[in-house]
Amino acid sequence: MILGAGAAGLACARSLLAASRTIVVLEAQSRLGGRLLTLEGPGVPIELGGEFVHGTAPISFELLRAADTAAIDVGGESFLFRDGALRESEEDPFEIAARTLGRARGLRDDVSVEEFLATAGEREREFTRTLVEGFDAADPGRASVLAIAHEWSDDPGGQTARQFRPLGGYAPLLRTLRAELDARHAHLLLDCTVRAVRRDRDGVEVTATDAAGAALQVRAQAAVVTFSVGVLQAGVPVFDPPLPAPTREALNLLAMGPVVKLGLVFRTAFWETIAGGRYCDAGFFHRADAAFPTFWTQMPVRSSLLIAWSGGPKADALSTLDDRARVRTALDDLRALFAGDADPHDQLAAAYQHDWQRDPYARGAYSYALVGGAHAREALTDPIDERIFLAGEATASAAESGTVAGALQSGARAAAQVLARYDLSG
Repeated sequence: MILGAGAAGLACARSLLAASRTIVVLEAQSRLGGRLLTLEGPGVPIELGGEFVHGTAPISFELLRAADTAAIDVGGESFLFRDGALRESEEDPFEIAARTLGRARGLRDDVSVEEFLATAGEREREFTRTLVEGFDAADPGRASVLAIAHEWSDDPGGQTARQFRPLGGYAPLLRTLRAELDARHAHLLLDCTVRAVRRDRDGVEVTATDAAGAALQVRAQAAVVTFSVGVLQAGVPVFDPPLPAPTREALNLLAMGPVVKLGLVFRTAFWETIAGGRYCDAGFFHRADAAFPTFWTQMPVRSSLLIAWSGGPKADALSTLDDRARVRTALDDLRALFAGDADPHDQLAAAYQHDWQRDPYARGAYSYALVGGAHAREALTDPIDERIFLAGEATASAAESGTVAGALQSGARAAAQVLARYDLSG
């Protein structure tokens, strides 16, 4: 039995079906994908959840091939707002931040990123703080510097190595994974909210409710639970008996990072023509002190879509605003970026967003480790009474945490653990 049909749950299902097992997948929503959510856009997909392929994990590219699609290298020039104007970035912020955080790997005791940066130079502090907030969706005052240092430097093929987009977005990959749920061996139950998970010596019994509120029970030898850290910390579903102390302690050393992400569709790609075409090939615009510190285009694909991104404490501040106010704030930030050369308010055609913090099936964007939690993810991979196996981006390796690749890898890993312990063919 698999609880949750996001990337981790679907990858787990794929592995179990490939091993000729029969499975049941329970999903609370009426759609698949979890924190992947693709809308049709102006010639390009609008990804309101996961958008990029971070790094070169083989599982990502194998799935791209299975979906008969490809990866597009993220392209374009980066511009930083400094001294009242956008300037082409002469330095790689990731390189500077990674080099700065690399010095933390020799620490004996874990501290917060903010505490570690107290002795760093001004430029190192600015770039590292901005990227920890924006890339990791983390609060530098709470985030483990050891965990983030390992995340950014452990694996040369990991999430900070190279960045891609799936051609056509993640929707084709989800369609491929759904098509592999052979109805003869995979029972998919949508609109099915799990209320309780009970384990005993004979297996696992799940109590759930369907869209009409009717109760149902499902029993299996084992369950793979792919719920987000935010959902598990909220206490629903109820585990009986409760999750063991080491699992609870590991969960308490992780936090869900907040993100506010807007898909802004304009009448024209106005940034390509203003200022004498200076930003014609722009990929990213950064302004550290803005409510939305990062905007990106779809380069190398040319489109009238801009993504506005805010993570960490800045996203928390935006969570108090309604949808319209968030859009106005993003447009104000854009106007300031371009120093009055354009008024994005007049150009806006449509705006899209999804509030992941208030989504009861997500409760945040993705996880990060708190001080003392550098090994929390690894602890979550331990089976619980040989009956419950946890998967999801929070259980991935440090190099893949918070990513779609990490979720996929965790699902495959949980499936392998189940197969190593049980013969589920019967």
